[in-house]
Amino acid sequence: MLRAMIISGLTVDPLTNSPIVILKEIDGEKTLPIWIGLLEATAIASELEGIEFSRPMTHDLLKNILEMVDVKVVKIEVCDLKNNTYYALIHLSHNGKDMTIDARPSDALALSLRVGAPVFVAEEVIEKSKQIDLKAEPEDKSEEGKKWQEILEKLDPEDFGKYKM
Repeated sequence: MLRAMIISGLTVDPLTNSPIVILKEIDGEKTLPIWIGLLEATAIASELEGIEFSRPMTHDLLKNILEMVDVKVVKIEVCDLKNNTYYALIHLSHNGKDMTIDARPSDALALSLRVGAPVFVAEEVIEKSKQIDLKAEPEDKSEEGKKWQEILEKLDPEDFGKYKM
């Protein structure tokens, strides 16, 4: 069974400092937290806040390409949870033919915001999410990973206006 959900917001995991997108059931009380990357959180937050960039960002580019070739995003489905990793499908339609493509939930959700596609979550995923092992969440411990995390954490929304793309 699929549950219709909306993106109710973003938060940060206090243990790992990882962004979390929160999905909330439209006609119910169920919620689903999904841990995502900093760049994907920025893509979701910028759309939720109505921030416009002077040049198309990745998910805007994908939306533009899909529109140009007359492909419609029918819905987004968070379909599985394995080994603390969420899986999603983007359901597409083109010339009467239905297709699905595998995607990270964060990318699928960022795209759904841009095209107005509904979001669904499998009931099984909601149940499995109650058993996530937070200690097993991957963290990039490399020096490069730490450097990027520090840079991204210090970014202010105002900083985006400083760089011409």
